[in-house]
Amino acid sequence: MPRPTAAQLAYGSCTVIFSTLAMLLLSQTSSGVGIAVIAAAALALGLLVAMTVPLPRSRVVAAHRPAAEQAEEPVPVAATGSSTSV
Repeated sequence: MPRPTAAQLAYGSCTVIFSTLAMLLLSQTSSGVGIAVIAAAALALGLLVAMTVPLPRSRVVAAHRPAAEQAEEPVPVAATGSSTSV
């Protein structure tokens, strides 16, 4: 599993904090069970947001290339250093 990027951590953390505050203010709950449910929902929402942040383009392209395209690409003759005289 790849490590989360800084953007994923930031978006997920902000989502957890702001959604927890919003749900607590809107529900006006004071029971322990209600607070626990809101905290669990906020953590799940933060995880969802963090996992859906797009990855950098280079990783996405390399990960989604078919196996046939990931095979070694041919090297041009000029780049190999061998010269053939005709």
